[in-house]
Amino acid sequence: MIDPRRLDALFRPRSVAMVGAADKSMFSQLAYRNLVEFGFADRTYLVNRRGAETHGRPTVTSCAGIGEPVDVAFLMVPKAATLDALSDAAAAGIRNAVVLSAGYAEAGPGGRLAEAELVAHAESLGVVLLGPNHLGFANFAAGVPVTSVPGLPREAGPVALLSQSGASSSAMLDFATMTGVGLSYLVTLGNEAMITAGHVLDYLVDDPGTRAVAVFMETVRDPEVFRRAARRAAAAGKAVVVLKAGSSALAARTAAAHTGALVGDDRVIDAVFRDLGVIRVDSIEDMLLTAGAAAQLGRLARPGVGVVSISGGACDILADRAQDLGMALPGLAAETEAALTEAMPDYGTVQNPLDVTGAAIIDPGLFTRAIAAMSADRSVGVVAVVNSLPWASDGRPYPGQLLVDAIGAGIAAAPGPVVYVNQVLQPVTAYTREVMAKGGVPYVLPGLRQAVVALRNVAWWSDATRHAGGAPAAGPVPVVAAARRRGAWSEAEARELLAEAGLPVVPGGLVTSADGAAKLAAELGAPVALKIVSPDIAHKSDIGGVRLGVTGDESVRRAYAEVVAAAEAVPGARVDGVLVSPMRAGGVELLVGVVRDPRWGPMLAVAAGGIFVEVLGDSVLAPLPVSPVRARAMLRGLRAAALLDGVRGGRPADLDAVADVVSRIGDLALALGAELESLEVNPLWVDGSTVEALDAMVTWRDNG
Repeated sequence: MIDPRRLDALFRPRSVAMVGAADKSMFSQLAYRNLVEFGFADRTYLVNRRGAETHGRPTVTSCAGIGEPVDVAFLMVPKAATLDALSDAAAAGIRNAVVLSAGYAEAGPGGRLAEAELVAHAESLGVVLLGPNHLGFANFAAGVPVTSVPGLPREAGPVALLSQSGASSSAMLDFATMTGVGLSYLVTLGNEAMITAGHVLDYLVDDPGTRAVAVFMETVRDPEVFRRAARRAAAAGKAVVVLKAGSSALAARTAAAHTGALVGDDRVIDAVFRDLGVIRVDSIEDMLLTAGAAAQLGRLARPGVGVVSISGGACDILADRAQDLGMALPGLAAETEAALTEAMPDYGTVQNPLDVTGAAIIDPGLFTRAIAAMSADRSVGVVAVVNSLPWASDGRPYPGQLLVDAIGAGIAAAPGPVVYVNQVLQPVTAYTREVMAKGGVPYVLPGLRQAVVALRNVAWWSDATRHAGGAPAAGPVPVVAAARRRGAWSEAEARELLAEAGLPVVPGGLVTSADGAAKLAAELGAPVALKIVSPDIAHKSDIGGVRLGVTGDESVRRAYAEVVAAAEAVPGARVDGVLVSPMRAGGVELLVGVVRDPRWGPMLAVAAGGIFVEVLGDSVLAPLPVSPVRARAMLRGLRAAALLDGVRGGRPADLDAVADVVSRIGDLALALGAELESLEVNPLWVDGSTVEALDAMVTWRDNG
């Protein structure tokens, strides 16, 4: 079992064996140089099968020749020699291997077989394996680099960086160093044949030096391990920021239901990450700067950002980007305005963002007072202070040091978190850090747009992980016996399933004759809809199997005959009868559906419903279970949410009632178990406090 305790011996080794060390290998040269520069040379052993002197040191021909306990073997041998090298390491008592070589799962079917053989061999030896096809790892807090990545920083920071790509990790490391994002770990994951990103994340949750984790991945290789680790990270207040590449086109989970067209791989990942409180970004820069900000600021008490700036132009840019990117710039409370008015010159304008004007150059203490007042506002969770910082020295004292000092004093005096924002994306050099340290400024976010993205992300994460879930839905859900959960189901059977689960279904009944249809329509006393009932016809309107707004006995009889004839024209279709139900006018139509993702399990979709589901594509997804609180948030996340508030004389929807029904549909899908392929209510009709399922579809996984 790979758990945090087991990984501790890998990531905090007391000694390392470089297996396959060679002067001609660039990987070997870089790895050895890193170990020497970190003062690890006396705990590094070189293994060369010919016993040739390497890197100016003697070598041994096998791990058994080391004669000392070793925690990690860094295997730099060719793929063909890896299994033997692994056996040799295990025979010497080494229980952790870092496998550099490529040509495994990334190389196609043959490589996948070789990787499976490698994992099976490691398991048989009791060895935990990181990789293959990667560049190793570095633990900066412990000063242990087991990696061929060059240019490692010597000082540790609060952000762990995990990357499935070894080559990209070097560029990420350079950007983190350039922008002052300190790293606690760099772990390149490669193919994740045994140790996945989820395992490493789980380990880092317990690492005291790591306060945020940045992850670059192309896929989540072990969803359940990652899900558990992400939930632990959220509970521990450690932000997880993921740059996931490889967005795919939407892929239907089932051809029968509209829901399948709304659910695709990338949208599922979005929904799962949102549910877990994982911040998803789309660039390396946003990933590292967001992680750095989250590590520095921690969980914010409120999402609002207060801005104090030396530049009115910067205020305008921040306001524009905040609107574009969704960062909250709240209005200020009366007491905040009063405090700022007292601090500001007469010609200044008190607002958020706040331009302290050039008066701050004459009186730098204006910065200090403005920061403290803005931070005390009850709507502000973090204050962003915009000013410049130098990155190169001209040999003279920095002329803006007084302003930096005043901002540092404001950071110290503020009752809430404050972050310094540089106006442009520029390097954080040794000279920059010297100026910051002198002024008491612990951290800087470089770039106005970058700061908006990072602070918006941290604010979202703070709310998402603080209020995750909500109250569970009430009561168990009665379901049909497992023996009935197979084959194709008609709409009549689906309606019965919903009703038995306590869900509201429009009145109506199944008839098998034109006279029966006319009689039931008369009893309903309103214009009716007639729909063919057949387990073999999913989209009834496509074959002419639906008639709407029918009134009068003869019209009902004629409509009955028409829909039956349309169904009988479909080869092989069974006809169970015709469903007659009253028409519903006005209101809002929604789709609520569940399909089973092969990796993440059942996913619930809420969408603008009716016949335009696939055209509009207005949907929100979430993994099950979904609480009523979460369901309400999903409804609010629709672009069509304004329709639920009542437009053009329509009655506002009772969102709590709708959310309860949506949550209950999700609970029903969960209760039906693994046999369920999809469950869809379309439309779910909402008119004020009235919520009814007008149509439903159920498909089972044994449909073929």
